[in-house]
Amino acid sequence: MASNAAVPFWRAAGMTYITYSNICANLVRNCLKEPYKAEALTREKVHFSIATWNDGKPEKPVLRSDTPED
Repeated sequence: MASNAAVPFWRAAGMTYITYSNICANLVRNCLKEPYKAEALTREKVHFSIATWNDGKPEKPVLRSDTPED
C-alpha cells in the first residue's frame, strides 16, 4: 500500500516538476535587480524549428520564437 506522506508538495498540488520549476524560475527572475533582471529575462526566450515530413523527406523548417507573455 502506497503512502502519500512522501509525495512532493508540487505533485500533491497537481503540478508537474517542469511547471513547478518554471514558477520558481520566474519568481527568482522577478526578484533580481537591474541589470541582472534584464539579462535573466533575455535567457528566458525560447527558439526552435519545426520541420514537417512528406514522402520520407523533410520540408524546409520553420523557425519559431516563443516568449512568455506577462
